[in-house]
Amino acid sequence: MKHKNLALILAAGAVFTFLYLPLVIVVVYSLNDSKLNAEWVGFTWKWYDQLFHNRALLTAARNSLMIAAISAGAATVLGTLAGMGMYHYRLKVLPALVLTPIAMPDILMGVSLLLFFIMLNMSLGLISIVLAHITFCIGFVAVSVRARMSGIDPSLSEAARDLGASPWHCFQKITLPLLAPGILAGALMAFTLSIDDFVITFFVAGVGSSTLPLQIYSMVKIAVTPEVNAISTLLMVLTLILITLTARLFPGALRS
Repeated sequence: MKHKNLALILAAGAVFTFLYLPLVIVVVYSLNDSKLNAEWVGFTWKWYDQLFHNRALLTAARNSLMIAAISAGAATVLGTLAGMGMYHYRLKVLPALVLTPIAMPDILMGVSLLLFFIMLNMSLGLISIVLAHITFCIGFVAVSVRARMSGIDPSLSEAARDLGASPWHCFQKITLPLLAPGILAGALMAFTLSIDDFVITFFVAGVGSSTLPLQIYSMVKIAVTPEVNAISTLLMVLTLILITLTARLFPGALRS
């Protein structure tokens, strides 16, 4: 039994090392006083200083944050309604429509959205990116809400209705608070996926509407500069802050 536990610990350690060691390396080299990223030369904050003076990167970061916030907000509302609909109405077509963007390959999704926007004679830019991100984020929110709905005792709503509560009052006071962890988990996932997306954004972004992944891609064609390490580190810190706040405010959200 001890040998099995040791093997399990070693296997888990190897997996976590494989997953997180590259992230640690990115953070370390963002503080390295060398442009080559080949060896440790010395500690410095200058790459962060240069990052905050890099107008192209800052503009791309601002676009990504704005797109992610709008997309996550809209996808959370629509995905919550879709998840509730999937739970209450056993329609086979509804899950297919909601979950298809999740299963569809990103490159196919990007090409299909590009053709759709061209067919509508719509100019590609920030609006097209937001619409594309909302489209593929709805399914992730719907899955989270649908899973949370299955764990809610329906007798609570029935008891409230028997006591004279209106459908809206019942939803506002009972269903919504119970759904909050699932909704928040879906919103956090939508925000992360939106700010991280490259393939779909690559197809639907117009001239002058670069996002952070697109900007980083254009920079790493030549080499991975310390500024890329710095902005990647800041993104990791932002993600950790969001996850920590979610875990503290809604302990059940990350288990939904």
